[in-house]
Amino acid sequence: MDGACEVVELLDLVCVGFGPASLAIAVALHDKGIPARVLYLERQREFKWHEGMLLQHTRMQISFLKDLATLRDPRSHFTFLNYLHSKNRLVAFVNLSTFLPLREEYNDYLTWCASHFDENVRYGYETLEVVPRRGESGQVESWDILSRDVTTDQRTTVRARHVVIAVGGKPKIPAALSDPSPNSPFVHSSSYSSAVPKMLAEKNGADCHAAIVGGGQSAAEILNDLQSRFHNVSIRLFTGDSALRPSDDSPFVNEIFDPHRTDEFYDLPSEAQQEILYRNKATNYGVVRSELLDRLYESMYHQRLHEPDESKWKHRIITRREVVGYDKQADRKVSLKLRNTLDGSISMSEAAFDLVIIATGYIRDAHVGMLEKSKDLLETGKYDVGRDYKIKYRRDAVADNCGDAVRIVME
Repeated sequence: MDGACEVVELLDLVCVGFGPASLAIAVALHDKGIPARVLYLERQREFKWHEGMLLQHTRMQISFLKDLATLRDPRSHFTFLNYLHSKNRLVAFVNLSTFLPLREEYNDYLTWCASHFDENVRYGYETLEVVPRRGESGQVESWDILSRDVTTDQRTTVRARHVVIAVGGKPKIPAALSDPSPNSPFVHSSSYSSAVPKMLAEKNGADCHAAIVGGGQSAAEILNDLQSRFHNVSIRLFTGDSALRPSDDSPFVNEIFDPHRTDEFYDLPSEAQQEILYRNKATNYGVVRSELLDRLYESMYHQRLHEPDESKWKHRIITRREVVGYDKQADRKVSLKLRNTLDGSISMSEAAFDLVIIATGYIRDAHVGMLEKSKDLLETGKYDVGRDYKIKYRRDAVADNCGDAVRIVME
């Protein structure tokens, strides 16, 4: 921790990351009137929520009632309905007859909530590590959190009794599609709305071929957005599955997210937990909302109406093809290497692409690097968490009012 400035006070809590999870903590502390000394460290220079996928006309996938406060306290100042009231849009929103606001509006709601806590947030600070600090007894009594100013690279250390790690995931890019070269045609979906329009603008309206890799909600939204807004772009979406599959948000299945189900799930044996996760995967992972599937199918049907030969369509969904590599062309385009998921055969894409959008999700392991210096304190050698989301450190290694209070909350 050389080069970090001196610690000036012991805080009650430091939250690493200031997305919806940490924001919900800030709201709950406010609502309960808890006078804690809290600091939130956020790598981004201002509050942003999935900025790269705030596409036109895209909606939330869960009810607005599952906001930062309503299910805990419907009378909170920070409910989505009170946000609408404060913006003088409540009556107009009611007229929409929907529980699913535009994602753009929900981002504005979160930003509105975040603005109430500006004095407690350090934006533009990336957390590098969380280090245990032992007292005279040899037990951990506090934690030093080292962060870096993303503008000046200056290191700063703060100290706290409790730490919550609530950072978002890192883009998951298959090794076969990694390309560190300048002007790479590969873009992860998390950067779609900022990077892709600029790349297409450089084409000055010339015909462009784009590939989308993935079969979930993000891939489908990008396909819909590209074909709706950029008429000079021909698109191929590649998925290893036999079809784009619908998400299951039916009421009985959706009860898996009810608060009381958490205790039931936690108390189950590991094998039973894995089975439940597998059975309920369609609620959230690698699936697409039905109304978007209907819209995409209608657009494909419209092409079929005018051209029976699918190979001549401008936009296509190519199923049972996993992208396992690529070859660069002299004109900076790339051809994709495809594996047939039925028989394992390998082929190259018919078209060469100016742009490849990777919609393969995220890796959520940032806590591993941050907590490296506390690894020897773990009960099992792994970052297991308890029912209260605390990391399971050895009881003899930490003080009762401190060390086991490091929590991991996935964004």
